[in-house]
Amino acid sequence: MNQPLAGFAPAPVTARMENHGDHMLKVALQTGNDLFARVGSMVAYEGFIQYEPNPPAVRQIARDWATGEGAPLMKCSGDGLLYLADYGADVVVINLDEDAISVNATNLLAFDAHLTWGVERVKGLAKFAGQGMWNTRISGQGWVALTSRGKPIVVDCGSGEDETYVDPDALVAWSPDLKVKGKRSFTAQSLIGRGSGEAYQMAFSGRGIVVVQPSEDSTDRLRVRG
Repeated sequence: MNQPLAGFAPAPVTARMENHGDHMLKVALQTGNDLFARVGSMVAYEGFIQYEPNPPAVRQIARDWATGEGAPLMKCSGDGLLYLADYGADVVVINLDEDAISVNATNLLAFDAHLTWGVERVKGLAKFAGQGMWNTRISGQGWVALTSRGKPIVVDCGSGEDETYVDPDALVAWSPDLKVKGKRSFTAQSLIGRGSGEAYQMAFSGRGIVVVQPSEDSTDRLRVRG
């Protein structure tokens, strides 16, 4: 019985975070090196690992979440191997090296607890959708895991004058140093996005990357904060 299943066995640990296949994240936990992960994402673990839903660090930031934009998080601590997944979505692992990334909360799976993070308004979209769009910004040196509904594409915006346009419902993450603005398209509304009402795109320019998934998340990306 073990022979046909051998190809699915866990591989030796080579990094703090790594993929096990396309749809699962493997995290090597050590005491003192805690992790924040999406509530309900644990599918298996080995060793001694404890879970704390809605820890104080999350509750403090959650006071500023008037629209539910922040993802429900749990704190994972201990020693062992932790396996996370999100309904079969693809998992993308990023190793930040004293830089930052802006992530849609619905695509945030896990990140090192020592990283600096918080919810912030995306500049340049205030006129585009009420008071703007709120995202989770994570910075520092450490690991972040994102999810994507299908294999994503990473677009390098370069540093020229040309803009990169993305459907907000397909947007996963981007470099926070990019300039962002909104664009309305009345003539293409039946071809872009879900085609209801005005068709909106987000325009990115500057130096950095944009991560786009091949699926439109049903969650409304444009959050208006009351």
